[in-house]
Amino acid sequence: MHDHPEGHESGARLEAEGEVATARIALAGGDLGHAARHLEDALARDPGLPEIHEALAEFAARVGGAEAALAYFAPEERAFIGTVAARGHLCAVAGHWDEAVGLLAQCAGYEPQRPWLDVAWLCRPDIAELVAPDTVARAAARVAPQLPDPVDEERRGPLLPLLDLVRASVARHPDHTMLLWCGSTLARRMGGTEEAVGWARRSYELEPSHPAAVMLGYALRSAGRSEEALEVWRREVARDPSDLDLYVDIAELLDGLGRPAEGVAWAERALAADPSHPKAAPAVHALRHATEPDLRHLVALADHLRAEPGHGYAADLLARLSQGTPWLNWIPGGNEAVVSLLHQALGQSVPGDAGLTLTISALEPPSALLALRSAYPNAVTEIQSVPEPDLRIPPRPVEVALWAYEGTTARPAVRPPSPEAAEAVRRLAWHGWPHLVAAYDDAVALSALDPEDLLGVLVHPPAPREDEMGRALAAQAPDLWIRCVQVWACLGLAHHRTDEPWAVSRRRALLVDVLNNAEDWVCEAAALAIVATAWTDPAVRKDAAELVGRRLLDALEARRTRVVTLTWSLCHLALATPELIPQVAALATDILRMIDTEDDEEAAASR
Repeated sequence: MHDHPEGHESGARLEAEGEVATARIALAGGDLGHAARHLEDALARDPGLPEIHEALAEFAARVGGAEAALAYFAPEERAFIGTVAARGHLCAVAGHWDEAVGLLAQCAGYEPQRPWLDVAWLCRPDIAELVAPDTVARAAARVAPQLPDPVDEERRGPLLPLLDLVRASVARHPDHTMLLWCGSTLARRMGGTEEAVGWARRSYELEPSHPAAVMLGYALRSAGRSEEALEVWRREVARDPSDLDLYVDIAELLDGLGRPAEGVAWAERALAADPSHPKAAPAVHALRHATEPDLRHLVALADHLRAEPGHGYAADLLARLSQGTPWLNWIPGGNEAVVSLLHQALGQSVPGDAGLTLTISALEPPSALLALRSAYPNAVTEIQSVPEPDLRIPPRPVEVALWAYEGTTARPAVRPPSPEAAEAVRRLAWHGWPHLVAAYDDAVALSALDPEDLLGVLVHPPAPREDEMGRALAAQAPDLWIRCVQVWACLGLAHHRTDEPWAVSRRRALLVDVLNNAEDWVCEAAALAIVATAWTDPAVRKDAAELVGRRLLDALEARRTRVVTLTWSLCHLALATPELIPQVAALATDILRMIDTEDDEEAAASR
């Protein structure tokens, strides 16, 4: 599930070394075609391996020089990144400098994180004399848009040869307008903001082209001079109103300046000009949310993404606006007393068979106690009371009870899942997602599982994965792992027989049953799955609002006479539910405000 980059790089180097060795054997045997293929494969695996260049030189010498060797590396015949790179290096040896730079830029544009450009010949002091400025400009324009803005400083190394080439070429051709604005796009992403501003401004002064104006605005924005960027872009739109992307850029810039209402107007202008524009409608929804934080704007953004799944900008905005919000972006931990005691114990000892005795003033959800036993199987808990209303009794009738109580001890009331189902959930379970639509979509991988197995996972959770993060969860937050498993199991239930109409579906019946089970984390998990389904299907929204709202009201009714540890979470789940009844939304907001006040007072008293 989770890569280990160092091990991956080491394995890639070993594979590349093996390809080079095989290429040399083929070359010694006169099998030139196979030798060429293995050299291409070596470059694809590790473009930074020095032995590849030595072997390419040996290949060229064997066939009569670099010019002759080019015939064996034809990208138009084999569309493979290793072929492109090999041809690029041979072009450099043959003195075809423009083609060489263009080919390596093609590789770097496809995989910018790898050292395609970190080669000796590209660092020659006279390289700018050998390569045409048009070629350098196109190379920068090919690579720059594929880079983050900005590139993390520790990741810039493999790209510096291209930036150095741009700098040398600008010094040699200071009036080449395309080179200046293309170079500005690369310099900006590589941390050279003032350089980027200077190059784009000079390009615009020499020739007030649209690309130069756009890049000057980007450079000024990166340099923290947003008002100047806004002025440049407004002037450009007045001069050339055809670029609707620039309208969206202006809208975003205004939002960054704390003026989202003005930004909405710009995004709406783009939407009116082209209702199918891939950025206009998402920008309108996002900026309306900035102007008036309301769930309906995020849901509208999700609806747009559902209608246009290829609009990556909408997905990016939805992820950004969901970030940090409980349940929209991450699974919150439990707040039970037993969870606090569990974390205290983990801070003092490692999980295991050590004896542990905990006294808990009131009965708490069984999953919280399950988390304790997952870390300390021999733990003994003493429950001092069972306040009314009794949390062991479901607030509403259910067909399948997930827990059976013997006194205050809860036991799973359903069979364990099959090993295959447990492993499927184990592979997928995680405590965060970009946004709810992404979580729902990812859970389709569980759609073929028997729902009885998914119910079993809720109370017989598999152990965390055997990777670095799984081990960290087992050692530091076993409670969070159980909550993750329960959420993903319920998301799997949400995909059961999706061809059935929601109102009469088996998936609804199952999720409503879990939602209304005896008070436990599984109720939150089912609520999340219902909410996620509502985000993806407008036909579900009214019912979801009633179901989740009613479960919250049941919890608040119980809260009149005892602690309900699910309250905070159920309030957030209700507020994440599309078309929630306004009175319930207001109540949830008030309760959260009250809980925050109580927490602040408790923290102040403890200081």
